[in-house]
Amino acid sequence: MRAACQAAADVLAGVAALVQPGRTTQELDDAAGELIRQLGGKSPFLGYRGYPGHICVSVNEEVVHGIPGKRRMQYGDIVSLDVGIVLDGYVGDNARTVPVGLVAPRTQELLQVTEQALAAGIAMARPGHRVGDISHAIQSTVEAHGFSAVREFVGHGVGRKMHEEPQIPNFGAAGQGPKLKVGMTLAIEPMINAGTYEVQMLSDGWTVVTADGQPSAHFEHTVLVTEDGAEILTWQKKKP
Repeated sequence: MRAACQAAADVLAGVAALVQPGRTTQELDDAAGELIRQLGGKSPFLGYRGYPGHICVSVNEEVVHGIPGKRRMQYGDIVSLDVGIVLDGYVGDNARTVPVGLVAPRTQELLQVTEQALAAGIAMARPGHRVGDISHAIQSTVEAHGFSAVREFVGHGVGRKMHEEPQIPNFGAAGQGPKLKVGMTLAIEPMINAGTYEVQMLSDGWTVVTADGQPSAHFEHTVLVTEDGAEILTWQKKKP
């Protein structure tokens, strides 16, 4: 899991560095595919229920599962990159929302608060706590700033498969849900909207957008529950 997660972190960092005005989302996907191949892995997304991309690229009001294509990124956009890799039979999964140049102050706050919510959720991933403790920490963090947590899509366990139990909502009551145990590996991923938490599915059957057209941010880490708390497996280590 550590090797797969480090590989996923490296691919995400490599693709994020390519986000700039004028580039298409397909170019990001092509780069991701090449990086995944260089690392000796495969994309768990490509072909999953017919999904056509190596990664998910969601722009502005697109929440998750944006299909890479001809859309060109523009100055002021935000681009959510969801990157996974299968390496030696294990899955690493992580995501980040990247600004294209300077963005509106409220949008920049959305990115910062979503990342803070991820940190708050990770801090609750301790043995003896429950899934609801993670969920509540995320929800309370974002709602304190007037943002909202998406209900329809959730974090999840991850290991030999991309989606395993337990499901990890980004909202809910503390002290509820499955108890966390040492050795669990979890993909914690706040999907946070600037406006309403309600979302809609586009006609492509994949791309999820905010119901009110306001922007959405997505940050994700795969973490390991240890005796001392959560170890972030997708934290990119600095190269020598």
